[in-house]
Amino acid sequence: MDSPLVLAAALAVFLVVFVKTEIGLYLVIFSMLLSPQFGAGGAIAESRRIVLRSEDILLLVVALSWLAKTAMNKELGLAVKTPLNRPILAYVAATAIATLIGYATGTVAGVGGFFYVLKYVEYFVVYYMVVNNLVDRRQAWRFVTAAFLTAVIVSLIGMTQIPSGQRVSAPFEGREGEPNTFGGYLLLLMAMSGGIALETLRLRTRAIYLGLLGLMSIPFMFTLSRTSYVGVIPAAAVMAVLSSRRRVMVGTLLALLVASPVVLVFFPDAVTKRVRYTFEPERGQPTVRLGAVGLDPSTSARLISIQQALQGWTHRPIFGYGVTGFAFMDQQFARTLVETGLVGFVTFLALIWAVLKAGVGSFRALTAPEERGLALGFVAGTVGLLGHAIGANTFIIVRIMEPFWFFAAIVVALPGLAQEEPAPLPVTGARLTGRFA
Repeated sequence: MDSPLVLAAALAVFLVVFVKTEIGLYLVIFSMLLSPQFGAGGAIAESRRIVLRSEDILLLVVALSWLAKTAMNKELGLAVKTPLNRPILAYVAATAIATLIGYATGTVAGVGGFFYVLKYVEYFVVYYMVVNNLVDRRQAWRFVTAAFLTAVIVSLIGMTQIPSGQRVSAPFEGREGEPNTFGGYLLLLMAMSGGIALETLRLRTRAIYLGLLGLMSIPFMFTLSRTSYVGVIPAAAVMAVLSSRRRVMVGTLLALLVASPVVLVFFPDAVTKRVRYTFEPERGQPTVRLGAVGLDPSTSARLISIQQALQGWTHRPIFGYGVTGFAFMDQQFARTLVETGLVGFVTFLALIWAVLKAGVGSFRALTAPEERGLALGFVAGTVGLLGHAIGANTFIIVRIMEPFWFFAAIVVALPGLAQEEPAPLPVTGARLTGRFA
């Protein structure tokens, strides 16, 4: 990495963002999934290395420029009042305290815990930068369009990987890739597209978002991420319950359920084999059985790690072992419980509840069909990610959480933006009035 060149680029970005923060936000949106790695250090925890992406540097520079601009212009304010402020603060505080206790008691060693907590904070920075800089609905939909454009780009890149026979992953994910991460990201974006397509009254808009949904579903299937497949079920159920077109959704879901033996025939062989593999234990590997059915090594390992986490938690129930203070596991809920204890687990659930409550509140408050669809898709996507979290550390994966908190900011802010003939692409709106009143 050429340090003088990086410093010059960072300074240029700092100055541009200082003059017009919106440009920096576009850069952050595109960098969420399209940021290459600059390098990686040695292992810091859980046999994982410090990976430095251009996104990390960009987000830091944009945030510093925004803070500098805020310091010079007191009228801008550092953080507007939103329903998520207190839950976010409580979760960050619980995670930090648990990790500090882990350092003090020796369960957390090295810089791993520090860097992991820093990463957790990173995606909250995205939330506050977006929610503090939203001016009107036209701007909000420009950001949404940029996010979907990013999804189109990474989906097309993912489709080029399909002929290789390897599991599809997002670009710049290293040699082995992270298919589960890509699956979680696509799950969220597919839910957002589906929500807008359901609610809009405009045929052209519905066609566009259904096309996006179809495009993203192709690499989604070939991630072969079973935990991502699981997330589709609760996401679709939420849409069926909340959507104004619930009869259409319920009818479609029932038809798919009845015709599932026929529908499954049309899925790629790689997908059906991956699903069947769940119930194929391997000789000599740890196997968990549900009655007479044995599970594959990967699923068995997750269930065993959950059991170990629950046993470990009983020894440190209040604040846990600290972030990275216990053995690695690919299961969000068990990991949160054992690493941050009951305090951290409760604050995590409270944060998710606050997000869902804010999303449903926006869905009910908004009147424009496309905006209601955006809020509906976000709520469905959040519930889908809870399903994804059964087999992944979904809510601490930066490449899922940065887009998630970006959309959270948009959905939370929309009811506070002046309602003046809103439309999806683009919208006409007025200056922000009475935000979060």
